[in-house]
Amino acid sequence: MIQDMDDIKIVTMGGGTGLSTMLRGLKKYTENLTAVVTVSDNGGSSGILRRELDMLPPGDIRNCILALAETEPIMEKVFQYRFTEGSLSGQNFGNLFLAALNGIFGSFEQAIEKTSEVLAVKGKVLPVTIENVELCALFDDLVLVEGESEIVQRCKNDRKNIKDVWLHPKNPKPYDKVIEDINEADILVLGPGSLYTSIIPNLLVKDIAEVIKESKPTVIYVSNIMTQPGETDDYNLIDHINVIEKYLGKGIIDYIIVNNQEIPSEILELYIEDGAIPVTYNKNLLKDKGIKVLEAPLLKILSGTTLIRHNSDKLAEVIISILKQL
Repeated sequence: MIQDMDDIKIVTMGGGTGLSTMLRGLKKYTENLTAVVTVSDNGGSSGILRRELDMLPPGDIRNCILALAETEPIMEKVFQYRFTEGSLSGQNFGNLFLAALNGIFGSFEQAIEKTSEVLAVKGKVLPVTIENVELCALFDDLVLVEGESEIVQRCKNDRKNIKDVWLHPKNPKPYDKVIEDINEADILVLGPGSLYTSIIPNLLVKDIAEVIKESKPTVIYVSNIMTQPGETDDYNLIDHINVIEKYLGKGIIDYIIVNNQEIPSEILELYIEDGAIPVTYNKNLLKDKGIKVLEAPLLKILSGTTLIRHNSDKLAEVIISILKQL
């Protein structure tokens, strides 16, 4: 049984808003925390900087840095500020800050480290690879699409199922510090986040899946609360697990954390209208796979919106409860 949280090494893996949401809760328990972030984003402000400055997309990295930051609230507002006028319209200040440091040091890794110092980050944020990669997908109608934002757009517009995904170029080299941290990890947390565009891209980087299998950390998957229109239409939890196991391997996941809190009917109706439904699960089927299911009230509605998210603090509590059993 673990006596001291400082002795525990937690590695989280994902992208998008799901990963940063979880990190906000976990940082209250330990600084021995690493966020491994996918770098296949090619849309919005990140996509523009990626194309024009030949750098890795900074958006998801920025969000994770801010999630782990111990700085004044005004600094977070500054780093999340998005310009609305002129030639900078749509650009995010935090992304531009990372781009500036990337230019100064000639290294995106150093840009991340320096930004983390400025914002007094607890833990580490690492890109899964420092190579320039594109996410590619083959849909069930045999149409091939290259580019994360293009894949997401086709999912939403045409509602076709994804059959397979890969990175181009294939087998990009992992960032060496990621391999080091996975090897040292006591716990590896996958998700929450988009299945095909936030979680799986990390597993497509060369050696990542193999190192997870060999180092054998306790692997936790945080289930999404809702399906994603087009990307995971009608997927239940077993469907999500089957996809992850296709790229990670079977028998690797030890725990799954699921939300058991009821969604307010007025919020649920809006999601259903958009083509999303709650991710359902069968505990007996998961037990047959050798996976332990932990249920908890994890629902949070973002203030002033109808957006469903995980409750950072409650999710962290469940993850820490698993740690205390090890």
